[in-house]
Amino acid sequence: MKQSVGAKTLATPTPVWLVGTYDEAGVANIMTAAWGGICCSQPPCVAVSLRKATYSHAAIVARKAFTVSIPSQAQVAQADYVGTVSGRDGDKFAACGWTPVKSDLVDAPYVDEVPLVVECRLLHIHELGLHTQFVGEIVDVKADETVIGAKGYPDITRVRPMIWDTAHMGYYGLGEFLGKAWQVGTTVTPEGMK
Repeated sequence: MKQSVGAKTLATPTPVWLVGTYDEAGVANIMTAAWGGICCSQPPCVAVSLRKATYSHAAIVARKAFTVSIPSQAQVAQADYVGTVSGRDGDKFAACGWTPVKSDLVDAPYVDEVPLVVECRLLHIHELGLHTQFVGEIVDVKADETVIGAKGYPDITRVRPMIWDTAHMGYYGLGEFLGKAWQVGTTVTPEGMK
């Protein structure tokens, strides 16, 4: 029997994303965000939700752009750090030993040292309550050559992204391969499992 735990943000897991922006003075900033994901296939879009109190919120509104840098598991300490301090108080890129790279497609920076980057043009803003959801149209995805796999796409086992456990406030790594999409389900029929 299932037990109710209440109306909470427990749709776990969520991603560990580094949202890149420029502030009004043109200073590069990043923050860790977990409230995000792919939200449309055509046009390709991601959504990320931020509190208005964050330094990045006003920057996205002003610049109409943001990036999502997807760190590897080896970068967990830096990812945690940039989610615990504000860009108002200092240079988070410098503190992490990271290099901000100016996107040539959108008005936002990304982290050079992370394996995978998504560059986004702001498409929609939705006020949800405590958070504002920013929908960004993906204008490009950049990947380190070392993480490129079959078909020229990023290989998740090489990227080694992290996930966030909202219930226990912890970071986890990628688990084992479970099955190929649109194939593993063929073992289920209207009559039951084969």
